[in-house]
Amino acid sequence: MTKFTGKGVYGAVAVGKISVFKRQDIQVKRIRIEDTQAEIARFEAAKEKTISQLKDIYDMALKEVGEANAQIFEIHMMMVEDDDYNAAIAEMINGQKVNAEYAVAVIADNFAEMFSSMDDSYMQARATDVRDISNRIIACMSEQKDNNSFSDEKVIICADDLAPSETVSLDKEKVLAFVTAHGSSNSHTAILARNMNIPAIIGVGDEFLSQINDGDMAVADGFSGELIVNPDEELLSEYRQKQLDESEKKALLQKLKGKENVTLDGRRIDIYANIGSVDNIGAVLLNDAGGIGLFRSEFLYLENSDYPTEDMQFMAYRKVLESMPAKKVIIRTLDIGADKQADYFRLDKEENPALGLRAIRLCLSRPEIFRTQLRALYRASVYGRLGIMFPMITSVSELEKVLALCRQVKSELDSENIEYSENIELGIMIETPAAAIISDKLAPMVDFFSVGTNDLTQYTLACDRQNPQVEPFCDTHHEAILRLIEISAANAHKHGIWIGICGELAADTSLTETFLRIGIDELSVSPSFVLRLRDNVRKINLSE
Repeated sequence: MTKFTGKGVYGAVAVGKISVFKRQDIQVKRIRIEDTQAEIARFEAAKEKTISQLKDIYDMALKEVGEANAQIFEIHMMMVEDDDYNAAIAEMINGQKVNAEYAVAVIADNFAEMFSSMDDSYMQARATDVRDISNRIIACMSEQKDNNSFSDEKVIICADDLAPSETVSLDKEKVLAFVTAHGSSNSHTAILARNMNIPAIIGVGDEFLSQINDGDMAVADGFSGELIVNPDEELLSEYRQKQLDESEKKALLQKLKGKENVTLDGRRIDIYANIGSVDNIGAVLLNDAGGIGLFRSEFLYLENSDYPTEDMQFMAYRKVLESMPAKKVIIRTLDIGADKQADYFRLDKEENPALGLRAIRLCLSRPEIFRTQLRALYRASVYGRLGIMFPMITSVSELEKVLALCRQVKSELDSENIEYSENIELGIMIETPAAAIISDKLAPMVDFFSVGTNDLTQYTLACDRQNPQVEPFCDTHHEAILRLIEISAANAHKHGIWIGICGELAADTSLTETFLRIGIDELSVSPSFVLRLRDNVRKINLSE
């Protein structure tokens, strides 16, 4: 029996045989060619085939993980069409009279090296993407097929890492779990695994691949992050029982639908859902969330090749509000920048993008973009219970500018005789230490706070949450983070407003009682965590 430890990114247990993922081993040789135009035509044909494949993968991802998460494949399609990438390949074919496969491989390495050397973590991640699309183009020219064939039984997929396209393309009916040597909990593959409800462990380390074989019996524990290879019968029996217990828990959770989120001593808390797309509303309703605590509006920008119009945004916001009748929907305004980029924004390269022009800073720097979004939000407000939430607030002056723009938009709509609701709640995200420390000054200006624990952790502990190397140092339970949340909660209640948490910590059931004791009124989590969190709340007794 051998045990390997990584990080669990989706809590569930899988028991079954290992299948080592074998990526296509395409041998690319340099071959001299005379007809360069014919070779470029081969390359163009392979590009078209690649785009067709990526469209199919995008459609598949759309159904499985929603629009926001499928967006990575739209980025891949844009990269295939990138002018610099294509010009470099054509120039190499023409200038050196080499075959297209060799040109693509060399240019891919050059671009990947360029991306990897950048300081921006978002751009570093593009190195993996350019290799992924280039390998797909080469495979299309070589007419090679995927050599990963599984038997009829389900298996635990083990790999060095998985590209997003590989994760989505695998037959989920035959996948028990994903285990990878590399990756971070914020990687696209980890996000996709969570959204597909597949147990996943990342960051196990290179050595585990040399010590496992196809067909080895194993246990993948997504709770502890452990991969146990060739366990004895006693341990196997324990984990099979754990699987049965988890299945029974899920069945019991279904019985909690329609129940209140009330502690044993009568304290009530709101449990809402975080979503990134209108397509996720079905999951919100299916899991009986009390409302939407975080609707990430940036997906409207990320999925378009140009700024979404006021009407486009209005229709999206109207749809989500109409789909949640009588339930609160909190829409976060544009949070572009740092790890979320859209080319048409033409943002300058920054040495520290997480500390740069992002979220509300970008909106205040480009008020015409912000005003368009605010107009769409106010117009949609008549179709439901809308809350508008502003990210990355760090000062009173920033919030004053935001509220002034809101008043200006309302005045414009009044002059145009366009209806809007007078009952919109305006709130801010507490995701910087600055906002928490001056929360006594900010609270009188808004209707609610929502704590973004992902960024609050990053900025409090000085740990880049996109950098897997510092992940061991990102202690989400750090006393400093909990103190900042407690300060914010005390100041919120002092000034008569409510406070919620919409970051990943909201789903950490080991902290639920702590959050309730410091006065948190609302927790917003992924739809699949709603019932689990409700179950936990109903077992807590705050009077003890």
